[in-house]
Amino acid sequence: MGSISFYGAAGTVTGSRFLLEHDNKRVLVDCGLFQGLKELRLRNWAPIPFDVKRLDAVVLTHAHIDHTGTLPRLWSAGYRGPVFCTSGTRDLSALMLPDSGRLQEEEARYANKERYSKHAPALPLYSEADAFEALKLFETFAYDRPKEIVPGIRLRFARAGHILGSAICEFELLSTRQRVVFTGDLGRYAAPILNDPDRIELATTLIAESTYGDRTHGDVPPMEALAKAVNETAARGGVMVIPAFAIGRTQEILYHLRNLEEAERIPILPVFVDSPMACDATPIYLSHLEDHDLDMRAIRERGDTPLATLQTHFTRSVDQSKQVNAYKKPAIIISASGMATGGRILHHLKRRLTDPKNTILFVGYQSVGTRGRRMLDGEKEIKIHGQMVPVLAQLVQVSGFSAHADWVETLRWMDGFTSPPKQTLLVHGEDKALEALKARVEAKGWKVAIPRHLETVQLAEA
Repeated sequence: MGSISFYGAAGTVTGSRFLLEHDNKRVLVDCGLFQGLKELRLRNWAPIPFDVKRLDAVVLTHAHIDHTGTLPRLWSAGYRGPVFCTSGTRDLSALMLPDSGRLQEEEARYANKERYSKHAPALPLYSEADAFEALKLFETFAYDRPKEIVPGIRLRFARAGHILGSAICEFELLSTRQRVVFTGDLGRYAAPILNDPDRIELATTLIAESTYGDRTHGDVPPMEALAKAVNETAARGGVMVIPAFAIGRTQEILYHLRNLEEAERIPILPVFVDSPMACDATPIYLSHLEDHDLDMRAIRERGDTPLATLQTHFTRSVDQSKQVNAYKKPAIIISASGMATGGRILHHLKRRLTDPKNTILFVGYQSVGTRGRRMLDGEKEIKIHGQMVPVLAQLVQVSGFSAHADWVETLRWMDGFTSPPKQTLLVHGEDKALEALKARVEAKGWKVAIPRHLETVQLAEA
């Protein structure tokens, strides 16, 4: 009747990787990189826990690296089959995967130069060239256009509302009439730019994310919290630094800042987007009309630019980034990475953390072990580039900017089913969130389980 093996995002929020098996066909749903704690990152180097050459297809829910970042390694291990996704996911992956390969190579070169690796020589997990080869395997089709991706397995993409191109994956197993639904990362209702998550009515097996299974995003609209933080920082004469993922979160912040400026609710300040990837991703966000909600379309139809303020500066080069870092007047700096684990944001934090006039605004989930999480947990000093940096700036967290549904929104989405799935499997969450969401879904009368890493679960019958 088929099974799912959980090779990532089981008991953690990272490394999404699920193997769906049915009638001797094998489809890998997501192929993500583990991030965060060292014990998780070490899994990236472990042998791939299934026979790559027996895979028939790979399906991607969206482009984030914790869902796609092991694809180049899959290619180098011999996979040559199709990688199915939406066109938005393909276009964003074409930015993110080569960048990930470059970072792997740069880290290996630096480790060899400084001789801090246990391995001699230190090697990258994969290369930029591997990423470009993996991208050649991508095949796209549109939302709501079911396709038989391998004999006997039909796939439909529905809108997930998480980032551009994100999809709920609905598999129909034709010989048994089972319906297996993966939420991927489920987005939020009434979020800017993107359409709401699509309703799904039927599933025999549901695999649902649980990132915010124990929390809500609060009653304060994120736009209100952003306006308050901008105004308070400007009044102090400070600089606001926003660690933000280059794809998704950066565009949402720009959208809100533009609307606040237009409503004269914040001063007009220089806004520096200091991320080459964000500079490339923003026009991609503008080009995919199939993902835009009505408000986004209305701004475009007026001839306005929805993803830029009056003084937005997109900075690509290292020299431009250094100029932003040296800027002394009130300003807003948006830079990656979103959890302060690497990238240009570290230079801005190193420069701005030591001044109480400044604000560090966290606009998304901060995984255990990341610098962002440690700062929010109260650490008074943070190591950046080998130096301990005092945390004196104002720290503000606005959870309402998360692109993940909270537990209330998740249950709202689940209420769209006309009858409960025969089994619901909760993934992509830390233990507390998983257990909390399990209890809430069980209270609906649903049968729920939490798979563990490397576990195989048999699919419920139709």
